[in-house]
Amino acid sequence: MNSSQERLQFSERLQQALRHTEFSAESPTQLAREFNLRFSGNPVTVHAARKWLQGESIPTQEKLRALASWLSVSADWLRFGTTDNTSTGSSAGKGQNPLGAQDAKMVAALQQLDDHDRMIAYEFLRTLLRVGHKK
Repeated sequence: MNSSQERLQFSERLQQALRHTEFSAESPTQLAREFNLRFSGNPVTVHAARKWLQGESIPTQEKLRALASWLSVSADWLRFGTTDNTSTGSSAGKGQNPLGAQDAKMVAALQQLDDHDRMIAYEFLRTLLRVGHKK
């Protein structure tokens, strides 16, 4: 398979994973924003995200692993189309439970809060957990 076909197939799998997690497979702006909220390295540009979605490029291995983790698919599946597409590359087989799309959105929202409001949110969650354990 030539590299052009590999890029197009990667793009198709990326779009499929985005749709599965209820994110737009049509918006490079949303892809870049949501990815950058979850990636601690250098942020990606909207232009780079557009190239991923249109099959013009494939992200670096580090970014690919971050995408796979965020979208709850294996990095091998996202890159090559191999293995089961429902497990994450980094946590598969280790008993860890990756964040689902809704949980990831909540974490991203918490990260956008200032320190004071974040502490309020944490206290609220701790209270809910304490009340839930008493039932």
